[in-house]
Amino acid sequence: MATALAATLLAVVPATRAEAAPVLLSQGKPVTASSEENYGTPAASAVDGDATTRWSSAASDPQWIRVDLGATTKLSQVVLDWEAAYGKGYRVELSANGSDWSTAYQTTNGDGGTDTLNISGEARYVRVNGTERGTQYGFSLWEFKVYGESGGTDGPQLPGGGDLGPNVHVFDPSTPNIQAKLDQVFDEQEAAHFGNGRHQFLFKPGTYNNLNAEIGFYTSISGLGLKPDDTTINGDVTVDAGWFNGNATQNFWRSAENLAINPVSGTNRWAVSQAASFRRMHVKGGLNLAPSGYGWASGGYIADSKVDGEVGNYSQQQWYTRDSAIGGWSNSVWNQTFSGVEGAPANSFPEPRYTTLQTTPISREKPFLYLDGNTYKVFVPEKRTNARGVSWNGTPQGTSIGLDKFYVVKEGATAATINQALSQGLNLLFTPGIYHVDQTINVNRANTVVLGLGLATIIPGGGVTAMKVADVDGVKLAGFLIDAGTVNSPTLLEVGPQNSSGDHAANPTTVQDVYVRIGGAGAGKATTSIAVHSDDVIIDHTWVWRADHGEGVGWETNRADYGVRVYGDDVLATGLFVEHFNKYDVEWYGERGRTIFYQNEKAYDAPNQAAIQNGDTKGYAAYRVDDSVDVHEGWAMGSYCNYNVDSTIRQDHGFKAPVKPGVKFHSLLVVSLGGMGHYNHVINNTGASTVPAGTTTVPSTLVSFP
Repeated sequence: MATALAATLLAVVPATRAEAAPVLLSQGKPVTASSEENYGTPAASAVDGDATTRWSSAASDPQWIRVDLGATTKLSQVVLDWEAAYGKGYRVELSANGSDWSTAYQTTNGDGGTDTLNISGEARYVRVNGTERGTQYGFSLWEFKVYGESGGTDGPQLPGGGDLGPNVHVFDPSTPNIQAKLDQVFDEQEAAHFGNGRHQFLFKPGTYNNLNAEIGFYTSISGLGLKPDDTTINGDVTVDAGWFNGNATQNFWRSAENLAINPVSGTNRWAVSQAASFRRMHVKGGLNLAPSGYGWASGGYIADSKVDGEVGNYSQQQWYTRDSAIGGWSNSVWNQTFSGVEGAPANSFPEPRYTTLQTTPISREKPFLYLDGNTYKVFVPEKRTNARGVSWNGTPQGTSIGLDKFYVVKEGATAATINQALSQGLNLLFTPGIYHVDQTINVNRANTVVLGLGLATIIPGGGVTAMKVADVDGVKLAGFLIDAGTVNSPTLLEVGPQNSSGDHAANPTTVQDVYVRIGGAGAGKATTSIAVHSDDVIIDHTWVWRADHGEGVGWETNRADYGVRVYGDDVLATGLFVEHFNKYDVEWYGERGRTIFYQNEKAYDAPNQAAIQNGDTKGYAAYRVDDSVDVHEGWAMGSYCNYNVDSTIRQDHGFKAPVKPGVKFHSLLVVSLGGMGHYNHVINNTGASTVPAGTTTVPSTLVSFP
C-alpha cells in the first residue's frame, strides 16, 4: 500500500523542465582583439561580466574582437554594450575554425548604446569586425555577449550522472552495520573543526530502528524520499558539544534534511551554532537546541520543518525559524525570530525577545536529492509567496531534474572542466570534498542548479573570484562552502555582474546554505565575500565569516573588509549571519531590500580604536544602508561586540541607515559581550548605550526605527 501511494505521488510531480532559455556562452571565455588602446582596457574586459570594465581598440579602422566559445554551438543572439566610442559600421562574423568567416549581421548605421542582435548559425568563434568608428576614438565595448544553446556540436562531451563517490554513504533499511558507519564518521569528524574530511549520509525511503546519528563537522544527513515522512529514523539525529567541554558556540558546518525522527527519549538534541541548517525535517516529539549541561549556544536555523512537540531553546542566544510548524517554544535569550511558523509565540519584543511575522514574503525551499524508484533526481521546490507552514503537506510542488542532467563533480575536477559542464547545459552536483579552482566558475544559464553534498568546499587560487552568476532567471545555489585562498580575491561570490537590471521577480535566484569563510582553515583574504548585483535575489541562510579563531587569523593575516554587499533591487535575506569583518559586515545599496533576522559580531581582533576609525565615526556599522536608498526594511537584527584585544574600543552604533519614511527597522539590539568594548547607540544616534550594562551582557534594545 505504501509503495502504491509513493508511486502515485511521484506520478503527479512534474518530471521534466521547461525549455531552457538561451545560455550566455561568452562570459569568461578566451578572447583576442586586433589591438588595445592602452593598459587597462584588454579584450578580456568585454567578456568578464563586469559592466564597468571595457575593451577599447586603437583609434583606426578596421578593428576586431573575437571570442572562442570552446565548441561549435548553435547561436541565437549577440548583445553589444558600446561605450561612448561605438562602432558606426561593423559586422558580426561566425567561424567554426577561426579562419573561415561568414557574416551573421552587418550595419553601416550603428548609433551606440546597446545593440541586441538576433542571429542564427553555428560557430565556435564569434567576431565583431569594426569597419567604421562612430567617433574619433577607437571601438570600445563594455560587454560583448554571445547567447545560444548550451553545449557544443563537436569535441568531447562530459557525461551527466554517475556514482556519487566514496564520501557519500547510502543506506537502506537492510544495510548491515549502519550504526557502526555513523560512529566511525563521527569519531573522525566530531572535533575536526578545520579538517579536510567531508561526508554525506543518504537514507533511502523506509524505516530505520535504534539509530543514533551523531553529526560532526562537515557532515550532512538526509533522507532520499520526496517527503520527510518517507524516511523514518526511530532514534536520534544528534549534535552535542562534548568535544568542546559542553560549549556549543563552535558547532558549525553540518546539516540534517528531509527525515522524520522518533526520538528515543521523546526529545531530539540539536545543539548547533552558525552554518548548521535543519531543513525539511519532521520531529515526532520535542527538539532541544542546547547542549547537555545547557552550556553556551549561538545558533541557528530551521526551515520547512515540523516539530510535533516543544522546541526547547534554553541557552540559544539567537535563532531563526521559517515556514514551519511547531508545538511550542521556550525561552527567548536575545533574539528569537519566526516568519511563517504555525505555533510560533506571539510577537513580544523586547520582552520576551520574540519577533514574529505571520508569513514569509517570498520563499523557495532548497533543492534536494531524492530517489524516484532506483533513479536519483533533484527536486526543485517552487517559489511560494506569503508562505506559512511546511511546503510538503500534500503533493510537493516543484520540478524534478534527473541526475543525468548534472555533472557530478568529484575531487580533482578542474575549474575548466566544471565550466565545460556548465557550457554544455549541465547542472552541478558537488560531491563531498575540497575543490581548488584556478579560474572562476561561471554560471551563465538560467535555472541552473549548483548543489553541494557534505559541505563541499571551493577554494579559489591566484586571487580569482570562486563563482560568478550571470544576470539570468532562477539559478539555485545551495549547500556548499567557499573558503578564501591565500591571494586576495576581490570577491568570492558574485550574483549578477555590476549594473545588472533584469527583472527576476517571477523566478528569482536563490542562495541557500552557501557559506563563506576567510581564515580559520589557513590564511585567506578577500576584499568582499558576497556581492549581489542582480535584482530579486533570495539569500536564505548564509554564514559569512571572517575567522576569529583557527589558523591564519590576524587583523591583517585574514584581511576582509566587507562581508555582504547588496546592489540589486528587491533582494530578500531570510537568515543572514555575517561576522568579524574589518570594515562593514553588510552594506546595502539596492532599493526595497528586506532582511528577516540578522546576526553579527564585530571583529574581535581590532588592535585599537584607530584601526576601526571611520572618518568622524567610531567603528564601522554591522549593517549599513546607503544614504541613496529610499526604501528598506529589517526585522530582528542583532550586533555583538567582543573587542578582546582592546576592551576600551567604542562603536558609535551597530546599525546605520538614512532617516527616510521608507526605511524601517523592527526589533533591533546590540550587546557588549562581557564588557569587551561597547556601543554608544543602537542605530545612528538612537538607542541606549551598552555601557551601563557593564559586563552583564544585557542587550540594549530598540523596538522600532525611526
